[in-house]
Amino acid sequence: MSGGMSGGMSGGMSGRRLDYWLADARGGQETGFLKRFAPTHWTVNFPRPMMASVVTTAPDALRVDAVFYGSGDLAGLIWEAEDKWSHPLLAYETARDFRACRLRFRWRSGGIRRLDETHGPTLTIEGRDAAGNPRAWYVRLWNYATGAAEDAEIALDFGDLVGGYLLPDEADPVWAGDVDRMFISLVPPGYDAGDTPFAVGQAGWAELSELRCDGSGSVLVVGDVMLPEHGLSMATGYDDAYNQTPERLVAAIHALGYRGDINHYVGMSHYFRLERAGDGGLYASLAGGVLNGPCAAWHDDFARRAKALGFGVIWSLSYELFDAHCWGDWKQRAENGDPALTGWEPPSTLLSPAHAGAMAYLQAVAGAFVALALEAGLPAKFQVGEPWWWVIPADGRPCLYDDAARAALGGALVSIPDIRGPKDAGQQAMLDAAGALLAGSTAALCAAVKAMAPAAVTHLLAYLPTILDPAAPEAKRANLPTGWAAPAFDVLQLEDYDWVTGGHEGLTARGVAEATARLGYPIEEQHYFSGFVLMPEDAAQWRAIARAAQAAVRRGTAATFIWALPQVARDGFTCFAWEEGDDMQAFDDVAFPLAIGREASVAPAFSTQVIESVSGHERRSSDWADARLSFDAGPGVRSEADIAALIAFFRARRGAARGFRFTDPYDDRSGDAGSAPSPVDQWLGVGDGVRTTYQLLRHYGLGAEAQQRRITRPVAGTIRVAIDGVEQHGGWSHEGLGVIAFDAAPGDGVVVTAGYRFDVPVRFAEDRLEINRATFAAGEAPSVPLVEIRE
Repeated sequence: MSGGMSGGMSGGMSGRRLDYWLADARGGQETGFLKRFAPTHWTVNFPRPMMASVVTTAPDALRVDAVFYGSGDLAGLIWEAEDKWSHPLLAYETARDFRACRLRFRWRSGGIRRLDETHGPTLTIEGRDAAGNPRAWYVRLWNYATGAAEDAEIALDFGDLVGGYLLPDEADPVWAGDVDRMFISLVPPGYDAGDTPFAVGQAGWAELSELRCDGSGSVLVVGDVMLPEHGLSMATGYDDAYNQTPERLVAAIHALGYRGDINHYVGMSHYFRLERAGDGGLYASLAGGVLNGPCAAWHDDFARRAKALGFGVIWSLSYELFDAHCWGDWKQRAENGDPALTGWEPPSTLLSPAHAGAMAYLQAVAGAFVALALEAGLPAKFQVGEPWWWVIPADGRPCLYDDAARAALGGALVSIPDIRGPKDAGQQAMLDAAGALLAGSTAALCAAVKAMAPAAVTHLLAYLPTILDPAAPEAKRANLPTGWAAPAFDVLQLEDYDWVTGGHEGLTARGVAEATARLGYPIEEQHYFSGFVLMPEDAAQWRAIARAAQAAVRRGTAATFIWALPQVARDGFTCFAWEEGDDMQAFDDVAFPLAIGREASVAPAFSTQVIESVSGHERRSSDWADARLSFDAGPGVRSEADIAALIAFFRARRGAARGFRFTDPYDDRSGDAGSAPSPVDQWLGVGDGVRTTYQLLRHYGLGAEAQQRRITRPVAGTIRVAIDGVEQHGGWSHEGLGVIAFDAAPGDGVVVTAGYRFDVPVRFAEDRLEINRATFAAGEAPSVPLVEIRE
């Protein structure tokens, strides 16, 4: 196991602190036992354009649904010796020796090659022979079946199994002592291993029931953790999870401590039905229904599994569609006609908000998923996921020029070669008109959902790095239109993973603030998505993702989602929350009454261990790098009005329970006493071209021996920042606790400095405040001890 990052994610969440670690294996956590070939842990795989899914139908049964579009389509129902899909704390053990296993099940099927036919269901076993040579065996299930060709009992003894089509003439004994994986092949009736297209898709299915595995090798150790609830929610997507059973996925989300709603992206490449056009291509279609059969079966089960474990589901649908199956006139296009294509391989495209047919298709898809939610007894929750006009990343060309958009924009249509930089009045007007088109399309989509489910809760997911790119200040006119302002949606959801993983925390804070101000959704009507780590070699990015999640919780976001489950499982991201200790108690960001505090006495203190030898020599060891301050605010109490203010403030802080700001009357600024802060007062660090955050510091003394003090409570509006002595009037922000975040990392070797005024975080030293009217009237000042809080 590799541990979480020190310091974790401190802050709010009902007095709890979030932290995490990356688990690469179990190390003492709870385990249980899993029968080999348990229905929950089979997977499916297949080549495009066919589709397939697997769901559990009973504790000992599973069903595969498939749709075939050509004579070479083949789906595999897979069991792997190594668990490659589960979170490490939930994975089953790797066990490659199957020789002590006997598997029995009832087979039923329809719409696929029968057991008794050539190319009928075959168990392919991949691994190594007894000599360690890689090889595969092909076990014809019909040779081990009793019954009919589409309804049979099958018994497989892996210690005495023989491959080959005709037995005994073509016998190929299986050595099942070193297996990587095995899969049962499912092919259409017209299968010939070729590439002949079918005129229409052909549906098929198979069901394995009464699954039973016996023998001394039939039991596997499996992770059985149940992490405490930590307050975060999970986001996932069908395109990344279609191959697993919904029961397995939902159980994993629950076991890892996530609660509330699952934000489920229905994807862009696996949900649609396809029809064959005159050019021979396959295109998204509503012919025969909305969703393909495997997708509908999977999501029906997913919705019911989610409800059973107490989850809600937010169904997320985007304007993105797999490019190869998108009609040409549906696509957004650049001014020269180039289609909007994402960087995925193979690419997806973006649907034009101006195209009536494309938008009607999305409305039908949204309705189909909402119908599944209602049938499962779930409340309808729907998200419009990242709707935008695409901008080609390489050169900034906006894709506003498809034929439908050109017609809709009419007289507003002008040339915008690059979305970046300033725009003239005509270009701004066109971007505003494009934004109005986009807002109109999302309004129509939500209206279609509410027509089916009037109580549906609608969500908008906006991706901030694209729509609020500092290099493209006018892009928000088109991609964050004012037509989305509250109450156009019930919830605003924000995502910014490029900023987060790039270390641009300042951009996150400013982006959230700008989106909030532009659209008017209060923080309690916002969700935040933190993630994701695209490649496993970048697992260190989880630190930034965890920090961003905690920051969202601290600012009061209604729900914070980790994006997404496949990456959480792959990297072993394990989140937990604990009660904050004494150094992390609640803090009220309010100041001690100034008139009382300015007369306070101050006592800085260090902790030094002094050991004196018998000869009188001393050895001194300093336990603290910084002094801890104590104050007595009593001398500032001059009147009964001051007493009343003090008592009220004391009660509001619940005595010593809650911290607050206190202005040190002798040391409250970065420079000399009485002087205005200068941007070059205090050294913060030296740039390296990568680092974007710098802690405010106050130095006492000179050179290497100077004592360094962290400043965590600067006074708002007083911070000034310089790079190499040149004041920076923009490009940075204060993200809290004295951390200055730059939009872009200061260059290698430059000196970062700052000036500011600051307060000291303190608490009352005692839970008792004693004030005597008689002694106060006689001129004796009460004692009001305060003690500094470490942050």
